[in-house]
Amino acid sequence: MRFSILITTKNRKNDLAFTLNKINYLIDNIEVECVVYDDGSTDGTYDFVVEYFPNIKVKKNKVTKGYIFCRNKMLNETHAKFAVSLDDDAHIVTNNPLESIQKYFDKNTKCGLIGLRIFWGLQEPSKIESDEVAVQVQGFVGCAHVWRMKAWREIPNYPEWFIFYGEENYASYQLFKKQWQVHYLPEVLVNHRVDVKSRKKNSDYISRLRRSLSTGWYLFFLFLPLSFIPRKILYSIWIQLRKKVFKGDIKALGALFLAIFDLFLAMPKIVKNRNRLSKEELSSYQQLNPAKIYWKPKA
Repeated sequence: MRFSILITTKNRKNDLAFTLNKINYLIDNIEVECVVYDDGSTDGTYDFVVEYFPNIKVKKNKVTKGYIFCRNKMLNETHAKFAVSLDDDAHIVTNNPLESIQKYFDKNTKCGLIGLRIFWGLQEPSKIESDEVAVQVQGFVGCAHVWRMKAWREIPNYPEWFIFYGEENYASYQLFKKQWQVHYLPEVLVNHRVDVKSRKKNSDYISRLRRSLSTGWYLFFLFLPLSFIPRKILYSIWIQLRKKVFKGDIKALGALFLAIFDLFLAMPKIVKNRNRLSKEELSSYQQLNPAKIYWKPKA
């Protein structure tokens, strides 16, 4: 088995159905397996996939265990050489992407993970061409990336105690410590069907901001030299105050206090799992291009 396409989902049957229909031609490839992990849905997701997509392997948790748990389980169980991780609301736009991915991995033997070019929007962009070139980067986006499974097996699992956000950065640091590289491959375009601007109005805004802050701080304590941490923490707090709280975003203040509380609770796990970079390693890491998160087509 060359490729495995891994998708975690919960109560988003319509989004999942759209994604599966878009990539159905890949699923029918005999060298590809597709696994959908239903994390405790109550909207009939499991039965829907079984009925309409018989070529897909479906797993289900009776009780929700979190998408990081599901990702770890699927990655640890696949026998494929490469694993494509997709969100249930993201689909590959580029035709025949697996050939491009295979060719890139074969050419770049130290590349342990590929981040794909991602357009964030409810509809596909009218122009999909890009003049960007592949490049080594610091990290990747969780909604669309590809693992060389040999690299995955050399690092620790994603930390389930992160709950939401940050696990990609955790993996990127671990890969760097093992001298594996993360690359950005713009040749393969993915449409992440999300309206980013509207997220602030969503009911989970505080939860998302809280987890974004707390996991960012976890990463500081897990991987950065100790002397760098106080300044990083204080700066991140100041940015939240200046850009959000002082402008009237009281919800952000609540998220800030909750994130501080999370950090104190997580200290025993941080001490147990820390894997700090030396100052020299950190300097080398910071010289890499930052993760390519958003792509916008040229007018």
